[in-house]
Amino acid sequence: MSLSEVRIQTEDFDLSTEVARLRADYPKVGGVVTFVGTVRDLNEGATVSEMELEHYPGMTEQAISDIIDKAKQRWPIFSALVIHRVGPLKPKEQIVLVAVTSAHRGEAFAASEFIIDYLKTEAPFWKKEQTPEGARWVDARVSDDQALNKWL
Repeated sequence: MSLSEVRIQTEDFDLSTEVARLRADYPKVGGVVTFVGTVRDLNEGATVSEMELEHYPGMTEQAISDIIDKAKQRWPIFSALVIHRVGPLKPKEQIVLVAVTSAHRGEAFAASEFIIDYLKTEAPFWKKEQTPEGARWVDARVSDDQALNKWL
């Protein structure tokens, strides 16, 4: 059995709770890999006091589900969970959780990296930062595109 879950939410999440839920009733899980992305207080040389994330409801969840399906086609994973927060967030707050379970660590690490690389470039999110110079939209990073290219 394979579990996939995508949640877009404003409220924070608890890593321990989410990992325990993924492992419950799955004694074959030998590895759990998690990635938690957080808001930085500095980006492109400017101090960031807040980041606001927007998304396209329905389309965003489907895009992330498609990314998880692609990962499941490549690696024998048991479950994948993506929680992505939207709304205004302060530095050090959690933005995203990617959690993957599998029988072995190698598959879980690879699938987790694949999911976050695709998530950064393919999921419809828009980020706006508040800086001392005012608000600015965050453009896609060349490094994110380069990270994605290794999977093509």
